[in-house]
Amino acid sequence: MANVVALAVVLVAALLWSLRRRFAKISLRDVPGPKPQSFWLGNLKQLYLQQVGEGDFELQKQYGGIARVRGSLGGESLWISDPKALQYIYVTSGYRFTKTPERRALSRLHSGHGLVWADGEDHKKQRKVMLPAFQAPETKALFPHFVHAAEAMSVKWKDILTTSTGLSAEIDIPTWLSQATLDAVGEAAFDYQFGTMEDTESDLVRAYHNLMPLVFSLPSAKAIFKFDTMRLFSTRIIEWIYDRQNNPAMKKARECERLTLKIAKELVDTKAEALKQGKGSKDVFSLLVKANVAEDAKSRLSDEEMYAEMRTILFAGHETTSSAIGWTILELARHPEEQTRLRQEIISKRSSRGGAELTAADAESMPYLQAVLREVLRFHPIISQTFRVAVRDDVLPLSKPLTTKSGKVLEKLPVPKGTRVILSIAAYNRDPDLWGSDPHSFDPERWLDGRVKKGQALGIFGNLLTFAAGLRGCIGWRFAVYEIQAFLIELIQNFEFVPTEDIKRLRRELCGVMAPMLEGDRGNIRLPVRVSLVDHEA
Repeated sequence: MANVVALAVVLVAALLWSLRRRFAKISLRDVPGPKPQSFWLGNLKQLYLQQVGEGDFELQKQYGGIARVRGSLGGESLWISDPKALQYIYVTSGYRFTKTPERRALSRLHSGHGLVWADGEDHKKQRKVMLPAFQAPETKALFPHFVHAAEAMSVKWKDILTTSTGLSAEIDIPTWLSQATLDAVGEAAFDYQFGTMEDTESDLVRAYHNLMPLVFSLPSAKAIFKFDTMRLFSTRIIEWIYDRQNNPAMKKARECERLTLKIAKELVDTKAEALKQGKGSKDVFSLLVKANVAEDAKSRLSDEEMYAEMRTILFAGHETTSSAIGWTILELARHPEEQTRLRQEIISKRSSRGGAELTAADAESMPYLQAVLREVLRFHPIISQTFRVAVRDDVLPLSKPLTTKSGKVLEKLPVPKGTRVILSIAAYNRDPDLWGSDPHSFDPERWLDGRVKKGQALGIFGNLLTFAAGLRGCIGWRFAVYEIQAFLIELIQNFEFVPTEDIKRLRRELCGVMAPMLEGDRGNIRLPVRVSLVDHEA
């Protein structure tokens, strides 16, 4: 009976929302887009039951940078990959396009009420306090910590390989990377030793293991419908619903929250006491505590917000970064010539430094390393879409004129208040007008031979949207970039990567972030790659 009542409430809310949109002063009904495949799911199967990005690429090919797509129960969204429209929403509009309620509620599961969750004045306040800890000099100074974590993992791999037949083995790369980057974040961001590579059975390792596939689940028609209908409710109501669920996913999320909060409380107290005694460190969290104390009382973050920022840094600094490193290893395994070229550049740089440990400046001076880094971030954005809703009637500028279904040609597109927009990072990063005529090919050389269009100013790094842009752009993007580079330098100079036969079954699956999984084994993150030691004498 309760399920019937809940469904009736959802249907009534959907009907009222649909009627409101139909009679609004501005309408999206004239914007071209695919026909809905059903009333219950609209075009959502096309977008989310294929591999990550495939639905976006189909829309881009057929409709260009703007399309109207349908959601469940007659809902609609504006799908966007047009650079000017994206620039307006991300950068120009400020907070006039806010995060959608269901996405905010979802982000709370892994990061609490921190920067990823916050919007408007809350977001402005949190970002102001956090920003000083993520400036270029402060982040570059953390490079040795990333190197240390990468070297520690490298030692473990060498131990495995030296006792393996033929000095090669299929290593569980995603799990190792998750643990190593967790240690790297602990050391660099918190001056804290998690020790996850030494204690692989620790509570923290278990809490984060397979967190994304379990909590955010793999797409299914039922899961997509349930989540999309959450748009009909406020963030507070959705969080109330999540808090009363007791399924394995929510148990996993709460376990992770309990363990990270315990560490967060310890860190906040320790850092605050050290600051009082004039012993403040240079790790990210110490700088964050120092910046927070310097604020006036009204602008200061509460202890709960500080705990949430710690969880945000911990999650983003290791989960997304380890995924990016994994995709890089996969592409270099697929492209042995590029792998060899990068290895030669790293070894040559190290030789020129007399074998000394390479620095952040050394990494930045290696053109092919920078090209590989940018190409992986372009080709495999860990977050493929972001979602916003217009808080007022607005007008989007367009890079190319839009021809409506009625034949009108628009240079700008009016959007009504309440319009939900899907901002396609995946499609923008494959736009042939920006990246060359072969955007669906992995080719680092495009960054060196002039194929990449100059003069763009949308993304934070390399004009890519991988770290988003504007006020809601990833505050820790430098942290991630230096961390990825440190791991690549260590791994590529010491190990050779080749794909296994399972590469034929590889899929880019959506589970909160984009993860590599094998067809027939969905739910387990795997890289079908064999690892062997590099023969430096040869």
